[in-house]
Amino acid sequence: MALQLQLRTVSGLRGRADRIAKAAFRGLSFYTRVLESCEDEARFDETFRWPVASNVDGNEILEIQVFNYSKVFTNRLIGTFRMVLQKVVEEGHVEVMDTLIDDNNSAIQTSISIEIRYQAQDGTVGTWSDKEFLETPGLRPEGDGRCPLETDSLLPGLRQSSDVSPGKSSQQPADRSFRRAGKGVFSAMKLGKARPTKDDHRKQDEPAVLEAEDLDRKAMRLGGGLDPDTISLASVTAVTTNVSNKRSKPDIKMEPSAGRPMDYQVSVTIIEARQLVGLNMDPVVCVEVGEEKKYTSMKESTNCPYYNEYFVFDFHVPPDVMFDKIIKLSVIHSKNLLRSGTLVGSFKMDVGTVYTQPEHQFYHKWAILSDPEDLTAGLKGYLKCDIAVVGKGDNIKTPHKANETDEDDIEGNLLLPDGVPPERQWARFYIKIYRAEGLPRMNTSIMANVKKALIGENKDLVDPYVQVVFAGQKGKTSVQKSSYEPLWNEQIIFTEMFPPLCKRIKVQIRDSDKVNDVAIGTHFIDLRKISNEGDKGYLPTFGPAWVNMYGSTRNYTLMDEHQELNEGLGEGVSFRARLLMSLAVEILDTSNPEINSSTEVQVEQATSVADNCTGKMEEFFLFGAFLEATMIDRKIGDKPINFEVTIGNYGNQIDGMAKPVLRRKKEGGDGDEEESELLQNSSEDEGGEDGEMVSVSSSQPMKPLVTDRNYFHLPYFEKKPCIYIKSWWQDQRRRLYNANIMDKIADKLEEGLNDVQEMIKTEKPHPERRLRGVLEELSSGCLRFVTLADKDQHHASRTRLDRERLKSCMRELENMGQQATTLRSQVKKNTMKDKLKLVQNFLQKLRFLADEPQHTIPDIFIWMISNNKRIAYARVPSKDILYSIVDEEMGKDCAKVKTVFLKLPGKRGFGPAGWTVQAKMEIYLWLGLNKQRKDFLSGLPCGFEEKKIARGQNLPSFPPISLLYTKKQVFQLRAHMYQARSLFAADSSGLSDPFARVFFTSQSQCTEVLNETLCPTWDQLLVFDNVELYGEAHEMRDDPPIIVIEIYDQDTVGKADFMGRTFAKPVVKMSDEQYCPPRFPPQLEYYQIYRGNSTAGDLLAAFELLQIGPGGKSDLPPIDGPTDMDRGPILPVPLGIRPVLSKYRVEILFWGLRDLKRVNLAQVDRPRVDIECAGKGVQSALIQNYKKNPNFSTLVKWFEVDLPENELLHPPLNIRVVDCRAFGRYTLVGSHAVSSLRKFIYRPPDKKAQHWNMTGEIVVNMEPEVPIKKMETMVKLEANSDAVVKVDVSEEEKEKKKKKKKGGGGGGEEVEEEEPDESMLDWWSKYFASIETMKEQLRQQEAAAAEAEEKEEMEIAEEIKLDDSPMKGFKGQAKNKEKSKAPKDDKKKKQQSAPELPEKKNKQKIDELKVFNKELEAEFDNFEDWLHTFNLLRGKIGDNDDNATEEERIVGRFKGSMCVYKVPLPDDITKEAGYDPNFGMFQGIPSNDPINVLVRVYIVRATDLHPADINGKADPYIAIKLGKTDIKDKENYISKQLNPVFGKSFDIEATFPMESMLTVAVYDWDLVGTDDLIGETKIDLENRYYSKHRATCGVSQTYSIHGYNVWRDPMKPSQILSKLCKEGKVDGPHFGPGGRVKVANRVFTGPTEIEDENGQKKQTDEHLALSVLRHWEDIPRAGCKLVPEHVETRPLLNPDKPGIEQGRLEMWVDMFPMDMPAPGPATDISPRKPKKYELRVIVWNTDEVILEDDDYFTGEKSSDIFVRGWLKGQQEDKQDTDVHYHSLTGEGNFNWRYIFPFDYLMAEEKIVISKKESMFSWDETEYKIPARLTLQVWDADHFSADDFLGAIELDLNRFPRGAKTSKQCSLEMVTNEAELPMVSIFKQKRVKGWWPFVARDENDELEVTGKVEAELHLLTAEEAEKSPAGLARNEPDPLEKPNRPDTSFIWFLNPLKSIKYLICTRYKWLIIKIVLALLLLIMVALFLYSMPGYMVKKLLGA
Repeated sequence: MALQLQLRTVSGLRGRADRIAKAAFRGLSFYTRVLESCEDEARFDETFRWPVASNVDGNEILEIQVFNYSKVFTNRLIGTFRMVLQKVVEEGHVEVMDTLIDDNNSAIQTSISIEIRYQAQDGTVGTWSDKEFLETPGLRPEGDGRCPLETDSLLPGLRQSSDVSPGKSSQQPADRSFRRAGKGVFSAMKLGKARPTKDDHRKQDEPAVLEAEDLDRKAMRLGGGLDPDTISLASVTAVTTNVSNKRSKPDIKMEPSAGRPMDYQVSVTIIEARQLVGLNMDPVVCVEVGEEKKYTSMKESTNCPYYNEYFVFDFHVPPDVMFDKIIKLSVIHSKNLLRSGTLVGSFKMDVGTVYTQPEHQFYHKWAILSDPEDLTAGLKGYLKCDIAVVGKGDNIKTPHKANETDEDDIEGNLLLPDGVPPERQWARFYIKIYRAEGLPRMNTSIMANVKKALIGENKDLVDPYVQVVFAGQKGKTSVQKSSYEPLWNEQIIFTEMFPPLCKRIKVQIRDSDKVNDVAIGTHFIDLRKISNEGDKGYLPTFGPAWVNMYGSTRNYTLMDEHQELNEGLGEGVSFRARLLMSLAVEILDTSNPEINSSTEVQVEQATSVADNCTGKMEEFFLFGAFLEATMIDRKIGDKPINFEVTIGNYGNQIDGMAKPVLRRKKEGGDGDEEESELLQNSSEDEGGEDGEMVSVSSSQPMKPLVTDRNYFHLPYFEKKPCIYIKSWWQDQRRRLYNANIMDKIADKLEEGLNDVQEMIKTEKPHPERRLRGVLEELSSGCLRFVTLADKDQHHASRTRLDRERLKSCMRELENMGQQATTLRSQVKKNTMKDKLKLVQNFLQKLRFLADEPQHTIPDIFIWMISNNKRIAYARVPSKDILYSIVDEEMGKDCAKVKTVFLKLPGKRGFGPAGWTVQAKMEIYLWLGLNKQRKDFLSGLPCGFEEKKIARGQNLPSFPPISLLYTKKQVFQLRAHMYQARSLFAADSSGLSDPFARVFFTSQSQCTEVLNETLCPTWDQLLVFDNVELYGEAHEMRDDPPIIVIEIYDQDTVGKADFMGRTFAKPVVKMSDEQYCPPRFPPQLEYYQIYRGNSTAGDLLAAFELLQIGPGGKSDLPPIDGPTDMDRGPILPVPLGIRPVLSKYRVEILFWGLRDLKRVNLAQVDRPRVDIECAGKGVQSALIQNYKKNPNFSTLVKWFEVDLPENELLHPPLNIRVVDCRAFGRYTLVGSHAVSSLRKFIYRPPDKKAQHWNMTGEIVVNMEPEVPIKKMETMVKLEANSDAVVKVDVSEEEKEKKKKKKKGGGGGGEEVEEEEPDESMLDWWSKYFASIETMKEQLRQQEAAAAEAEEKEEMEIAEEIKLDDSPMKGFKGQAKNKEKSKAPKDDKKKKQQSAPELPEKKNKQKIDELKVFNKELEAEFDNFEDWLHTFNLLRGKIGDNDDNATEEERIVGRFKGSMCVYKVPLPDDITKEAGYDPNFGMFQGIPSNDPINVLVRVYIVRATDLHPADINGKADPYIAIKLGKTDIKDKENYISKQLNPVFGKSFDIEATFPMESMLTVAVYDWDLVGTDDLIGETKIDLENRYYSKHRATCGVSQTYSIHGYNVWRDPMKPSQILSKLCKEGKVDGPHFGPGGRVKVANRVFTGPTEIEDENGQKKQTDEHLALSVLRHWEDIPRAGCKLVPEHVETRPLLNPDKPGIEQGRLEMWVDMFPMDMPAPGPATDISPRKPKKYELRVIVWNTDEVILEDDDYFTGEKSSDIFVRGWLKGQQEDKQDTDVHYHSLTGEGNFNWRYIFPFDYLMAEEKIVISKKESMFSWDETEYKIPARLTLQVWDADHFSADDFLGAIELDLNRFPRGAKTSKQCSLEMVTNEAELPMVSIFKQKRVKGWWPFVARDENDELEVTGKVEAELHLLTAEEAEKSPAGLARNEPDPLEKPNRPDTSFIWFLNPLKSIKYLICTRYKWLIIKIVLALLLLIMVALFLYSMPGYMVKKLLGA
């Protein structure tokens, strides 16, 4: 179904110009090729085809525009032709000749001639006869696959491809030599972007430029010159991109990465909890990851406990298992040994959510606790924690820890991923399980065999049930006994917070069994794929739809070795079952009273669904042909082999019998009724009753033939076996079609991006043009998707998810298309990199969208069966081979020949065993509806006859069981194997003996073996003669089969080891083509070699396939060049192909060898280094005694060598170290291959560029860097203005005024603030100030990045609006300018809006140092500015594919460098003054004689250490090792700390080079047993010492001679400066008057006075010299950045846990040569001692305390009040007032004094407590906790426990000022802290006022439960001694007794009143009742007493 246009001619054109035409229909436009310099007529003769998905409407329009084409400017429109397609739709074929119209719609004299054809979907429009086809060049015959012979003459090898992107024209010029050459070193695509012809470039956006490029290329080839332009690194893309029509790309990576276990570490720090709901609780936090639980310690009677405890969980599991584990944090109240405690609240999230966070961690975030048992309750508190998940090789950057001011904002720092709302609601997840089918036989019980033996009954025992696991909860359906098609119709209901923080739901069918239940199959539903969180998004929804489950093979054995495949680990190797299910989510309204508030999983019955709800049952047809089966592993080569193809259970030979096939009833029945019919699967040639075919699912067994000693092949020569299978599935093809369209867009995008990256990598010109082209393709692809997907037909069986997904995909793609269009206009040379990143995000998004969660047709499995055993398999997704009438919807491998490598199933596929190919197959597959079957052979190579079974002999549509090829072509393949590099080390020496084996069809050949190298240069031509290929000649040219190259390591014994493989496509020359440029001779290119999933080197080679014509081999280009006599009959690579060489000189600097390990247990004593490159080399001097001096005596040597002109082709340089032993023996110690010499190539400086900096002076602006957020004074103009005026106060004025600074928002009052005096400042002041600066810089970087992103988005949005306006460019620029001003103002605004920052920002400026949050090496490029370190490797590379083994293979290090240059050097270098010819290019190198150095190591602190003890803590101490010195600072271990502050310095004397590797380790001290290593870090001091960056002693910010910032270096700045100038041959320094200094031609200015200790001012040049040193990088030629005074942060690593950080160490190292003046004493960095304080708290009165008790006698409400207080962390020292009994009003009078002594660290705002953790602890542990005072009010009870009434916690650093009176004191003071003036007791010293007590009522609302009047008074220990005060009301300074009303014993004093009260009020009614009852009783008694007497009287009548 397509619209096809043939554009013939355009005539009547004016003038002479290049013409181009563009045809557009439905938004998709095609360009013709450019016709160069045509005059009045342009003959285009091109055909375009639009595949249409919906019928063309009669009033749609086709538009053709003709342009004059310009290479430089935009094309100029000549005229337009528009045609309404009404006639075309009616007749199907129209020829038109008409005139064009210009812009004003008036006709012009130019006319156009076209022909249009249209074929509708339903075939209603005229049919296309064969005849018509043949008239149209370029179209593929749509017959039955046998090409009519006539086409050959008409179409010389040109077939319109089915997947050429729609933008390519189908006409190709017959002149083949004009094809784009496209072969350069490293071509962009090996597997042939069968290079599109030149004219195919229309899809690019600048057609001409490409054109020009092509011509240049051609010219260059002819000139033989090689331009970097012709090079493109062939990476994998090489093989995997593909523009050809009949073959699809193979997949190069062999090993399934899923399912392999890895190391993970989850670390959780529980910091504190706040606002826990409950009264007076003792909370404990339980941390649970997966199955493991750990608990914090218990904190007593507080609901805001502070823990700061760190837990680590280690796992070794596959990633999928890891990321599904749940992290659960729960707070438990009063847990102890005897009882488990009650749950307060919990929080859970899966590990994957944490892992997807930036840096894989949440840092200092608040988790919201909720109670799963009570949905209506709301939140139960907050828990502050850090959670990090580290996999091997991830490094976590810990944000720097310092004051926690901004983290008290709980709402702003919640522990939730971005985009999750803080108010999460409860929701119900309904998972409905309807039924399953296709279950395998499970023979899990031995009883089954017994039963079968006894009774002969073979009813298989499968008792399936479904288990669903979600968010740590499990639910399961009922068990259906003995059923292969179980029906459940049940729903499982989970109740979970929404959105859930768990990504996947696991659905598993299990087989119930008395012994153990076994999984049958597992499926994961990813919630991200079935919901959309956007504002137009939808809640998770799924189905009802079938999901397919895959797992182990279906043959039942007792022990299934692939059982874990059924658990969902690894790639399933066979279909297991399919399950019909659905999912829905309902958000709960928790306010609704009827709601069931439990979160237990529930299972209930569900209504069943109609049969047709999942789609109409359709008959599908799968056809496959095996064209080749080679490279069959020799282990299975002796038995016959056959191949089986299955789709679902159809075609499966084992379960074929018990498999119900859903068949349509005969015509009479209803279409949806199905019957089960057992179908015996047979491959016999028999047909069904009505000519109905029976599926043939496997090929006939055949004996393989030998290819070579490793591999066999099957003799599929002219006869190719076929298979075909009919199967019945619900028709949900639309889902797959949409996925295919998106996949194709993504594939094209990926291919384009790979091209762009190759262009960048190989420095080709104009990668940005290619990127623009890629973006244009992307946007047209997206629009195409929107039009195609818009018309979804059958609505009946579409689920809600289908509709929602379609809507959101359309939105996303439309949006993406627009963004791509705008991005395209923004791609410039300089913005290239950023835009590339954005486009890669598009790619990820497309791949994510294309993945369809609701399955339809199961995947296809191809099994190789040998002797009835399943050996190896391949799995093909059904969507990839699904047929559609619309090209874009067709699967990418449908009707194509695909190369498939079979692999071993399950775990066997891991590791080297799984990397060898089991078999390589060329297979052709087609899957589609049975009724669309007619084209199923159309993609096969032509020239075959079909062989059918007898039944179907004369039925044309009957599928063949084999194909017989009548046509074959004979070729010669020439493989030019030049060299390989960076191969895998396969021998214990660390080298390999590589040879390459080349496979092509069923032939193979090997190169020679080169011994002991990782970079072999084979330089060998392999010739394969008489290669027979079946099919038409022209197909071969565009679609040759692929070549497989495998690299092996030759072993003297045993089999050769596999080292890697790669693929290539040859360049093909047909017999009628010339062997001439541009295509021949082919260029060498790099092919990436893969071993498993990891890369293992590159191969440099070229391949050509030459057709042997009728004249035989004599017509082929001769193989010239002598066979090398010394190499035997080995052909070298011919001249035109091998690279052009020229003479280079390689100079080597030999410095020394370090850390050589033993070789075969013998120590290395006399090592030598051999350097080899391209067969030439040089040896170093011999080191006579390695122990005494490991440096070389001769420093520089050189050799000359012929290297390729093209730098990318340079061979690697090999460094080998050998140890010379006695008797002339020598052994290899280790080797290193420098794979790229590029960084060592010397390029002479450009003369012209140097001129500017030789003349004139340049004044370097010495503005001090803007101090970050430490502004002097801010004057705010008015409340709402943003303007900020900065008033700079000069230093002197400040000194004079010592101004009082305003304390932030101090409520208008001035807070007195004493300026810190110099003597108070110490090194730590400097350190903390620097950390603040660092944090602020990080924050600003983040803000700037966020702003840039925002700006980008705004621009994109605006550009979409501006798109049509000519002003677009200007507006963009103007906007940029405004934007660039903004950030500065922003910073000021920020400073101003942060009054709550501690006021210390306004103090005098403290000198700072630089805190690097990484190693110094990372900042200064490893200090390899001239001395490089090469690791020497030895030993095999480990087989587990992780690179952690690299460390273990290092046997030492070679230090040196190299310089490569073309031989005649320019004279001026050698003529420079002081040039020493012995040193060549290495001038000015220091001597490498031994040198004595004083090394001073400063250790500041460690953070986040890995706990080493059971209690989750460690007792760390420092150990330092340098050479023979080994310092263990064991006495000074720090007890139970994971963040210890060491604050120590160590002096070590060392001799370089022998002792140059410094190891600093942190050990854990243990009382018994050995101490454990926590982690260590190694520093190479030698590189630092000799580096030009001068890393010996950091340069401070300022120069001072006393105080905390004293200059540490023995050399003064001026001495350092003169030394640097002398060494760098720089003119200077010249100190001038007025504070100026001139170095080279730069002038620096600065202050010239300095104060000594006594305040005397002296003149000095040091400040000036220092200012030059701090800007040394600005000095021309010699300048480089000098290392500043710093603290570096180094990760600690533990060799037992490779790659996982065990903590970080902050430290720095100073080095001083011993032959210089000695340095001063070390800077004192010992930790600050906490200062002793005493806090006195006087509780005066309480008021409005709630009344708890009812008086027993008087019935009054009253309370017996007392107040309890303590400082946080010192609960055991709590103090109580006396009791104020019987307060009736809630008033209490106490006049009671508490005294709390404590130690306080001012800088960190923490109290320091030392106490034993438990009675068994060996020593005290130091805790640092925030200074918080807790006051509580209680009601005393005599007999029962006291009742807690309320509490308040005051943070002594910032708490609300107390109210003046009890009336003004309110709840606001607690809830609304942000707006109240805060005070700090450390500044105020004395505070008095009223504060509220609060507690939570039944509804969890805070309420005031009392008020307290208190006075806080803070004294230092000294002050406290001077004015002592007594505890309570005692001496000294006693408080007066409170005046309490004596209500307490009232009934004692006034008994009558009490009695009256008792009688009158309380027991009144009781007394009355008793009296009445007594009266009644007396009356009855009297009656009974007198009754008899009266009776007698009556009777006797007395």
